Amino acid sequence: MHFCKVFLTTSVLAFLFATPISAGVTEEQMWATAKLMRDVCLPRFPKISIELANQLRDGNIPDDNKDVKCYINCVLEMMQTMKKGKFLYDASLKQVDLVLPDSYKDDYRGGLLKCKDAAVGIKKDNCEAAYTILKCLRGEIKKFIFP
Repeated sequence: MHFCKVFLTTSVLAFLFATPISAGVTEEQMWATAKLMRDVCLPRFPKISIELANQLRDGNIPDDNKDVKCYINCVLEMMQTMKKGKFLYDASLKQVDLVLPDSYKDDYRGGLLKCKDAAVGIKKDNCEAAYTILKCLRGEIKKFIFP
């Protein structure tokens, strides 16, 4: 697992910095990064179909599905925005700067601020905590996307 995170982080950073920094992150780069994360987490959750993953990507988050909640946790941990059921607000802000185009950043920063404590009090269920954070973000971010 640790090797996968290091490899993914290295791959994402190499991809993002393949273009000049002044150009910023493009939507194409954002979706390529999202695909890398999806490609790591989808095989771990065989009950999550491509169609269901696409629904999540578009913000349609089903309730009461443990596999969906754990898939969400996997992606958020790959993004280094969740760890052991805890939302990592500062790390999330860094991810916004690294992987989102400028047109998404302000909306995401605002959503992160509003949702940073959404999972406080959820203990011993990392999947439920990740799901709770994502549901909050979905409600607060206008241009919502998810890998």
